[in-house]
Amino acid sequence: MNQSKLLGQRLANSSDDYQMQQQFAESQHAAFSGEEIEELSKTVREKLNKMFGQDIHTERNNYQFRDTMRRAIEAILNDQQVRLGGLERQRFVTDMMNDILGFGPIQPLVDDETLTEIMVVGPNKVYIERNGQLQLTDIKFPSKNAVKLLIDKIVGPLGRRCDESTPNVDARLPDGSRVSASIDPIALDGPYITIRKFGKKTFTLQDYVGRGSASPEMVQFLEAAINAELNIFVSGGTGSGKTTLLNCLSNYIDPSTRILTVEDSAELQLQQPHVERYEARPANVEGKGAIHIRDLVIYALRKRPDRIVVGEIRGGEAMDMLQAMNTGHDGSLTTGHANSPKQMINRLETMCLMAGLELPSKAIRETIAGAIHLIVQISRLQDGSRKITHITEVIGMGKEAAEILGLKNYEKEVVYLQDIFRFVQTGKDEDGRVVGKFVATGHKPLCIEKFESHGIFLPASMFDPMEV
Repeated sequence: MNQSKLLGQRLANSSDDYQMQQQFAESQHAAFSGEEIEELSKTVREKLNKMFGQDIHTERNNYQFRDTMRRAIEAILNDQQVRLGGLERQRFVTDMMNDILGFGPIQPLVDDETLTEIMVVGPNKVYIERNGQLQLTDIKFPSKNAVKLLIDKIVGPLGRRCDESTPNVDARLPDGSRVSASIDPIALDGPYITIRKFGKKTFTLQDYVGRGSASPEMVQFLEAAINAELNIFVSGGTGSGKTTLLNCLSNYIDPSTRILTVEDSAELQLQQPHVERYEARPANVEGKGAIHIRDLVIYALRKRPDRIVVGEIRGGEAMDMLQAMNTGHDGSLTTGHANSPKQMINRLETMCLMAGLELPSKAIRETIAGAIHLIVQISRLQDGSRKITHITEVIGMGKEAAEILGLKNYEKEVVYLQDIFRFVQTGKDEDGRVVGKFVATGHKPLCIEKFESHGIFLPASMFDPMEV
């Protein structure tokens, strides 16, 4: 950093100080084409790399360094006698700062905390998601190569690469945002970048009530379920908010509990003091060294956790997770992709088969029925809102489960479910927003006995059936 400090002093003391550079800039007029701007950017970048070297990477979050960098860019423009007008010059300097120290043209979007997703579809289309709605922005990249350079900038520090041999790559930003990128030959109009952002604010289940995503009774029931150490599976489609809900649920775990988290890409933000976090690792450039979710789940079981929290179940690790839930790790949590609780059960069976164990379907279903207490379904509705649409109890299998549900006929190898709460959509209002009601089905859950064994007593009226 000494070199940067000396350069900063030289810039501050030179005759072309910052204010004089600004006055010089205002006296000029824009005379550069797009191609010339791109060539100028290349020249400025090369000079800055010579001036600052590795400081660009190590000091990018240092305020003084960023100020020195800005004044250095101004000095280079003066040395090059660049004829850019005041506003164009200011925009160029800001773009260069974003390009070198940030994420280029999309840096303002990355900084915008109201956005939940950023989608770069080639150099000329950048979409955002705000309040569940997609919008096309006016942001553009100079070229496809500029998008590819941004991908390299994101994945490079993580020891990953994105090239013809590995045209898909997953990574995360320093703030925890999830990044997926694709290039040629599979991205036909690419390169493509998708950034799933996670807000800095820590949400609670009460926030779901305030946003109309759940009823107070549902939230009270879920809090009790966490405290009573029920095994909970959060189900939902892509972008429905499974990870956010999992974070909220995990916040109610007893602080004295030993928790191990396993994730494909670290996103969970548990607040308890005794948490061990594990993250899967992709293969290196030689195709070796991959550590999969299933490996980490098996490893986590050897470390005597009280609870295991798995970010998302996608394959054979489902069987290991279910076995953990069945063998003394009560209160474990995980998520999976499905559009309904019933579909989640079916997908779990399929994922268990991916473990390579030659087990009959009945044995797998018995494992599922014995491991999971609740399935919480969260959905993204047509208007972009996200709601908890089902809180469903896993009753069991066979005759005993059918009798609990009052069924005369039953199937021996079916996992029976019963909704406790659900969201019933009744229509849309004049603004296109979904209108509906959260209702209790009238089913008194079996887990009430477990609640009471933990000293948790919920009012019986909470489960009285409601009319829509």
